[in-house]
Amino acid sequence: MKNKKIIIITGLSGSGKSTAIDALEDAGFFCIDNLPVILLPKFLEFRAKTGSEITKLALVMDLREEEFIQRYPDIFTKLRQEGYLFEILFLEASTEALLRRYSQTRRKHPLSEAKNLLEGIQAERKEFKDLREIADLIIDTSNYNVHELKEIILNHVLKAVPAKRMKIYLLSFGFKYGIPHDADLVIDVRFLPNPHFVQELRNLDGTSPKVKEFMDRWKETHIFLEKYLDLLNYLIPHYEKEGKSSLTIAVGCTAGTHRSVSIADAIYRELKKTTNLITLTHRDIELDR
Repeated sequence: MKNKKIIIITGLSGSGKSTAIDALEDAGFFCIDNLPVILLPKFLEFRAKTGSEITKLALVMDLREEEFIQRYPDIFTKLRQEGYLFEILFLEASTEALLRRYSQTRRKHPLSEAKNLLEGIQAERKEFKDLREIADLIIDTSNYNVHELKEIILNHVLKAVPAKRMKIYLLSFGFKYGIPHDADLVIDVRFLPNPHFVQELRNLDGTSPKVKEFMDRWKETHIFLEKYLDLLNYLIPHYEKEGKSSLTIAVGCTAGTHRSVSIADAIYRELKKTTNLITLTHRDIELDR
């Protein structure tokens, strides 16, 4: 574990640490929120002894643990002396931004027990002064929304860590059996000519060369594929930019046997040219035969 990538996420309450760890999880990190700092050496030692395959680890540590401020200097120093490589990512925001966020979420500040919110924020800044000074990266999140903050964090960590690109799950289905509950994008191809009404094609499915030849005969098929693939080629990079880890595209016809199967196959062949992180499933291909 000593030569693995370890990121410690810390900083002010309300500054976006949850967003940061979500971004790192999407990038393939094994993430732990609120691990007591005193347990960090034992955790790393255990991972090393068990031969864990975890290569990227991210941990959120902050004032939710009462002893964090007192204990982190000795523990971090000792771990570095033992050869562990870790980076401290410190998040902060302006007092105005933190006050606004707390008023919107109505969450309780960890240091506001005996103080008002403003005093709690000021006290936390003071507590974190020394840790902020040794941080490897400081990000002021005052003017960032969730998506912008994720992008900044990913752009930083992926300089040293191989990117984990978005996975695409493409499936065909039949509307008569219900729309897939996990679909992000659903396209209805029931407007296309139906091979079911061609006697010699009825007992075949959309993977058959004869059915594909039938579907390829119509200009509607070509126009649709051109326009829909153009839309997907526009959308997919933007979904990745937003930090989406997977995208499920569902192509539906009446029974999920002919048109949706053939069209999904055609979409798969085109998208496969630009990504290997794509799978194709024909959910209902056998149900109506």
